[in-house]
Amino acid sequence: MLTVIAAGAVTTPHVQASSTACQEMQFPVSVAGLPYTMAGTLCTPATSGGTVQVLIPGGFYNRSYWDISVEPQIRSFRRAMNNAGYATLTIDRLGTGRSSTPPSVLLTAIAQAGAVHQVVQALRSGSEGPRFDKVILGGHSLGSAIAVIEAATYRDVDGVLVTGMAHRLNATGIIPIFATFVPAALDPKFSAKTLDLGYLTTMPGTRFDSLHKPGPFNAAVATFEESTKDVAAPTELVDAALLGTVTPFTRLVDVPVLSVMASNDPTFCGLLATDCSSSEALRRSEQLFYSPAAQLQTFVVRGYGHSFNFAPNAPEYHNVVARWAQSTVGA
Repeated sequence: MLTVIAAGAVTTPHVQASSTACQEMQFPVSVAGLPYTMAGTLCTPATSGGTVQVLIPGGFYNRSYWDISVEPQIRSFRRAMNNAGYATLTIDRLGTGRSSTPPSVLLTAIAQAGAVHQVVQALRSGSEGPRFDKVILGGHSLGSAIAVIEAATYRDVDGVLVTGMAHRLNATGIIPIFATFVPAALDPKFSAKTLDLGYLTTMPGTRFDSLHKPGPFNAAVATFEESTKDVAAPTELVDAALLGTVTPFTRLVDVPVLSVMASNDPTFCGLLATDCSSSEALRRSEQLFYSPAAQLQTFVVRGYGHSFNFAPNAPEYHNVVARWAQSTVGA
């Protein structure tokens, strides 16, 4: 099986976007024995064959990361997957978006993975709405760590999409990003929410430099970023780093994995970190951390930073994901 995917060699099957039906979903979940709700948007194309992609956003993002409204024909991953014939469930991690807001100390990546597991089980059984036979679990950054923990622990998904997460950290790139974190309770954007001081967000006006460079500045994207930014708890960031990246927890994943990075990701890529110079280099850098059962495939988005769903060349990456999903799991 191919372990590296070239963007020019793939073609995405298409259906009409207008034939996709979207609905708000609320899934009851339990964390530490306490009841909460995980919210999301389920979009199902008319041609869906029974596979759903459950998409987990990274830290300081909510479900909007997967459905960017700035030139959505280029940047909306959700729309691209629906057009390729896949149902999608874009979710808000607990503490973000329309999901419940537990005390921040309860929010570890392990707890988030347990909540996602309950969502996956509801999708498989149809207990909260439509039923799906196959589930692809996808994440970005912190969301990828959560996806890996869920897949490795519960073994109830058919494929894992890992984006914006690798196993060799770039300390010099991470430190300036950490310096932008502030208590969300002090940010006027979150004044309507009751957040304890454990919840963090990013300082206004810092997200382009931290998450997008060297991608081209786009004023509409910068506005969208500030208007949709969200929170994260330090506790979920810590165990996500330990289980998702520092330790080879990924070796417990026994279903197909596609790993996608941006060539200029400051958090993971660099001379002494993960080699993101090409798709083949990424495969060589990451394959040690995955079992043979993962059938690891890799792809690199050229010329962008950490949040590459916003990249102008994102359609290349969308095509790669659709082709991988079709060849390994099916629609």
